[in-house]
Amino acid sequence: MTKQDILQIIQEENIHFFRLQFVDVNGFMKNVAIPRSQIEKALDGEMMFDGSSIDGFTRINESDMYLKPDYDTFVILPWRNKNGVAAARIICDVAKTDGTPFAGCPRVNLKRVLAEARKLGYTMKVGTECEFFLFNRDAAGAPTTATNDAAGYFSVDPEDSGIDCRREIIETLEQMGFEIEASHHEVARGQHEVNCKYADALTCADNTVTFKWVVKTIASKHNLHATFMPKPLFGINGSGMHTNQSLFNLDGSNAFFDPAGPLQLSQVAYQYIAGIAEHARGFAAVTNPLVNSYKRLVSGHEAPVYVAWSASNRSALMRIPASRNLSTRVEVRCPDPTCNPYLAFAMMLNSGLDGIKKQLTPPKSVDVNIYKLTPNQMKRAKIDSMPGSLKEALSEFKKSPLARETLGDHIYAKYLLGKEKEWEAFRTAVTDWELKSYLDIY
Repeated sequence: MTKQDILQIIQEENIHFFRLQFVDVNGFMKNVAIPRSQIEKALDGEMMFDGSSIDGFTRINESDMYLKPDYDTFVILPWRNKNGVAAARIICDVAKTDGTPFAGCPRVNLKRVLAEARKLGYTMKVGTECEFFLFNRDAAGAPTTATNDAAGYFSVDPEDSGIDCRREIIETLEQMGFEIEASHHEVARGQHEVNCKYADALTCADNTVTFKWVVKTIASKHNLHATFMPKPLFGINGSGMHTNQSLFNLDGSNAFFDPAGPLQLSQVAYQYIAGIAEHARGFAAVTNPLVNSYKRLVSGHEAPVYVAWSASNRSALMRIPASRNLSTRVEVRCPDPTCNPYLAFAMMLNSGLDGIKKQLTPPKSVDVNIYKLTPNQMKRAKIDSMPGSLKEALSEFKKSPLARETLGDHIYAKYLLGKEKEWEAFRTAVTDWELKSYLDIY
């Protein structure tokens, strides 16, 4: 895409409204909407906004910031066409007033980490599997946790009552240039999954935040509430964002594939696995960022609680899917879809690269159901567990030099401050569970 390409599309498609999008430190999509008269100025990166109003950005005396558009992210918004007048969006990097990239922009930070990987001879490919729930809204339009869906894994209509909504989500994404590989109902009632084709890490991060936006938008059209909350209902499976990742050599070959290696995996793949295992507890606060994230990361319900890997075992943190050659990849199963994908990809990539640089050896693969192992058996197998709470995850995060190195001083400090406030707010809150358990008997 060039500026002229975009201006031509704007003319041909009668685009009158334009959204300049970016994400904050927590991964929330933000945008500045502009009319057609300002589009050329925006494409030149001359649109300014107040960075002090964005969580984790700057102080009020450093508030002026610029939005620098990435032309390749330009896309028309299918649901915003009204009487022939269309709207479009473009994703931007955030820059300081002197034009230099802003270190607190998660997208800028991921670009920096990817550039470091390229110096080592690698590019990163990622494919995410974002699970979500579709819930009914009440008479006032507020979300509930009720669903008229009685379906289960791979169910069909009429049990899968969300199928029409899911179909429109897919049609919308395809109109926006996504390549959809599959969709299906998930294990829990009201739970769904749509799988998109893998892409380079930056594009996949852009696609992931766009995907969540589209899902919520289309669900609302069907009078449903879509949530990516990891564990909205007790006692059933939560929602994960399994993250399939691989390194490619600069010649386009998959660096994880070796037809003569054990499991047809290369030494690079094993070292990458070792790096993920080494740093998993330290990056959990980024891949699993909420108090609620650790209600999902409990034994059972297919949750990847244990720091282990396997070619088949879904109870392990990492799984190696059966496909080989260009599709050889490591599926890291702990992230959930509330994470900021720009930060999560950067953390996982740098963890794997650390394993390569240090030539780490991964633990032995665990090919049995870890949920059924006794504590002594797990101890003998040297299987560690992921953090059990956001507080524990933040403690590991603070002990990790790799976390600060990966996120940079600005994002690291702002992210940690925000998450510690979140934990403190939860710690001091009086919950319904406490009232039900204690109010009547004490």
